[in-house]
Amino acid sequence: MAHNKPDPAGLKLRLVAAERLKAVLAGDNFVPLTAKELADGRDRALANRLITTALRRQGQLNFIIHALLEKGMPGKSGTFEAVLRLSLAQLVFLPDLGAHSALFLAVEAVKRDPKARHLSGLINAVLRSAQANSAKFGMLEDDLLIPDTFGDTWLNAYGEEAIDGFSTALLAGAPLDLTLKDDQDAELIDQLGAEKLIGDTVRIDQRDRPVEALPGFAEGKWWVQDAASAIPARLLKAKSGGRVLDLCAAPGGKTAQLLKAGYLVTALDSDASRMERLKDNLKRLDYSAEIIVGDAGTFAPNSAYDGVLLDAPCSATGTFRRHPEVIWHRSVGDVAGRVRLQKALITNAFRCLDVGGVLIYCVCSLEPAEGEEQVEWALDSLPGLELWPVTADELPGLESAVTAKGLVRTHPGMAPGGHESGMDGFFVARFRRR
Repeated sequence: MAHNKPDPAGLKLRLVAAERLKAVLAGDNFVPLTAKELADGRDRALANRLITTALRRQGQLNFIIHALLEKGMPGKSGTFEAVLRLSLAQLVFLPDLGAHSALFLAVEAVKRDPKARHLSGLINAVLRSAQANSAKFGMLEDDLLIPDTFGDTWLNAYGEEAIDGFSTALLAGAPLDLTLKDDQDAELIDQLGAEKLIGDTVRIDQRDRPVEALPGFAEGKWWVQDAASAIPARLLKAKSGGRVLDLCAAPGGKTAQLLKAGYLVTALDSDASRMERLKDNLKRLDYSAEIIVGDAGTFAPNSAYDGVLLDAPCSATGTFRRHPEVIWHRSVGDVAGRVRLQKALITNAFRCLDVGGVLIYCVCSLEPAEGEEQVEWALDSLPGLELWPVTADELPGLESAVTAKGLVRTHPGMAPGGHESGMDGFFVARFRRR
């Protein structure tokens, strides 16, 4: 009678991790595995650690794979590449997890995939070679972490010291930043184990539970928002109690900020499912706004607004601490396509703005083409639009982010409020309609 042997310990989490990594390598955004995919909390944490290490170290792994696979990556080979990357990440960069399991489980995982099965000998040989050279590979330059697509542009825009900070931030990942409904709630900050950062942003460096289980979540005392993405709404400064349009509003962090500041807010976004999240978030926070599912490029209001905040779709390269895959997914062509879209959106945002009104344009991108260059274009192309420069004293704790022209440029190498663990890359410009 045939007995089905139980799977070796650790195999299931590797198979699940390989499927997720394979999808990301093919172009998906990385979303951490949840209890639905892996019920055991420790397995899930380990699987997510392997995937994120493989993504954060992608540039160095590319170098290693190039050195070890003489004929390059075999085509149409199922999960082979994903399993290889996870196993190399463990062998070279996570030595605390032990080498034996990396080798044994890689071979087992490849054998389970009909499209990769014939490569079990190859993966074994490659990983043994990597193990023999792991000390050398572990000393690879951090320069490899940033792809050439962006490395040169960023070096020119931000300088060498900042780029070193980018590599450090990429490997460190992102802490959890929250915007508080009541900035003075010292008891809540204490319960959260958070520290004040800048403005009404607090930061949690270590947490042992999901966001929904943190103190004050259910009571709507805060919302999740990176320190950098909380800057644009603070700088809007339209007339007190005025009508403000939040374009591309979902999932609603900036909408909540504008409501907290006392504006009458219209939140617009073209993605209906993301707008459901915005509604849920506002409901939890006990805030209410006018909510419209529509196109920010063509929206035509009945009457003009005192303020418009446009958080435009962009290459999102500034979010690589959270999404290390973005810098490998984006091409120069992607950026050019986003730049065209942004121009159309800026033009319509201007149309929606009343005389004397304030327009904030922002992107979570590190590309000058999506930031500084768009300001030049807007001032040349939209008669009646003038820059309203931001001053350093408007951003206490982050004065270095304000440029000589009064624009705001944050990047992952910056220390908000002197806090070492960085922030997203963001660009913000403030205009007025004459």
